[in-house]
Amino acid sequence: MNRVNEVNNDRPQNDGPTFAALGIREETVEALAALGIERAFAIQEYAIPIALRGSDIIGRAPTGTGKTFGFGLPIIDRITSADEGADGLPQALILVPTRELGLQVARDLEDAGKTRSIRVLPIYGGRAYEPQVEALKTGVEIIVGTPGRLLDLYKSKHIKLNRIAHCVLDEADRMLDLGFSEDVEKILKLLPEQRQTMLFSATMPDTIMSLSRRHMNRPITVAADVSAPDLEAANNTRQLVYMTHAMNKVEVTARILQARGRGLTILFCRTKRAAQKLADELDFRGFAVGSVHGDLGQNARERALRAFRSGKIDVLVATDVAARGIDVPDITHVINYDAPEEAETYVHRIGRTGRAGATGIAVTFLTWEDLPRWKIIVKANNLDLGDPKETYHTSDHLYSDLDIPEGAPPALPSELRKRDGLSAEREENVEGEPRKKGRGARSGRGPRSKGRGESRSEGRSEGDRDRDSGRGESDRRRGAGDRRSDSDQAAEAPRSRQRRRIRTGDAPLGSEPQAVPAPRADSDGDAPARRRRRRRRPTGDNDRPTATQD
Repeated sequence: MNRVNEVNNDRPQNDGPTFAALGIREETVEALAALGIERAFAIQEYAIPIALRGSDIIGRAPTGTGKTFGFGLPIIDRITSADEGADGLPQALILVPTRELGLQVARDLEDAGKTRSIRVLPIYGGRAYEPQVEALKTGVEIIVGTPGRLLDLYKSKHIKLNRIAHCVLDEADRMLDLGFSEDVEKILKLLPEQRQTMLFSATMPDTIMSLSRRHMNRPITVAADVSAPDLEAANNTRQLVYMTHAMNKVEVTARILQARGRGLTILFCRTKRAAQKLADELDFRGFAVGSVHGDLGQNARERALRAFRSGKIDVLVATDVAARGIDVPDITHVINYDAPEEAETYVHRIGRTGRAGATGIAVTFLTWEDLPRWKIIVKANNLDLGDPKETYHTSDHLYSDLDIPEGAPPALPSELRKRDGLSAEREENVEGEPRKKGRGARSGRGPRSKGRGESRSEGRSEGDRDRDSGRGESDRRRGAGDRRSDSDQAAEAPRSRQRRRIRTGDAPLGSEPQAVPAPRADSDGDAPARRRRRRRRPTGDNDRPTATQD
């Protein structure tokens, strides 16, 4: 790779220049002003002028510092909209590791390009193919997609990539961590050689640099506050670490959630099962809670995120699938219910608060088994947090540290339950599956948990969040032109079961018994083995047992 120009910036972000001064066109500036966005953050200030020239960029910045507009605004300004004569073929491609991040990026770019009617399409697994295919036929300018579903649509010839002039790898390190390295390589090889490539991430491991050498042309590295002590999240977030007992974690959590001034809160768990169990427990204790993890279908995940953004719920329990892509401005607390396993994971988790200059509080629970790994995380991020305090729900320092009212009960008092809850959020069937009725199909609610069990996908792997629903779904639906709809298959299922019952001689309940003919011997006298053995057994005349005299 050629010489890399690196720019570091230590100036406070709120003193940045206006987007008009950076060269962004007037229509885009108006769209940003309507969103209340007028000045650029550090990564945007240095990335936008370079990207407007068409140069390749490697952007390094902590999560939550505005990377999306750093690459998105130059793309919006340089592409042609439908009103300006675009033919509807995609001109820009943005690859993201998770569905949640894809939806967030697509939403931001659509808002920024609204004045020019820029069409942005999020493509990801876990939802029906048909709406995405129809949108591609109608025409789009920008595609934001996960690698698995994007390759599926390309192989089925529903998407064309020959007009892509701008390609972005967003959160590239996370994309490779999730096992998308091979898919990313395939997609980059499908794109035109003459294109602009931008790679943005919070960390830059060797695998990312190797990828850039193969697929980028003289990239310029832009780094904003990249040194570990100066991480944006660490600067703006008050970090507390407590030694807790596994049996007492939920009691401590219930008290923290009653702290004065607490707003939206995210709790991170290590596994899907632990996340759902915690969400159920907090729901039982009266908190307005939702969950986001790999065992939930896309319907349930998007529903929980919508309720969280709108304030209908103020507690979101998530696995690390949500550590990237959740950009909600009013998150005041992050609780690491289960300690993170890697230094980068810790940064991304606490980065959900303290974003874009705001302040927040991050609380991490440690058990004695977590201590060796935690020491590595502290050293890697150059944190000065002191020794963790042994903490229980009765510890005085817990209440003083987090401004929790004295005598806070283990459950949220009834007079404080003012949130609408997850049940107030509408359901949107994004998966394209018919709603199931009857037993086991709760209306978006499981035992003691609002939203639990909604469109639950069984056997989904946490580490393969896109391909689990994208690739597998593609195999089931291969051949989009002649495949049957899900509703057709659902309608035929009862008839298939009925035919099987008739063949086995079991008539459906309430119907007349069906006569089932006995198997006949073939012409050569060959009968079933069971009957053949019975005939050879000598039991007396006429196949009856003979009476004997004592």
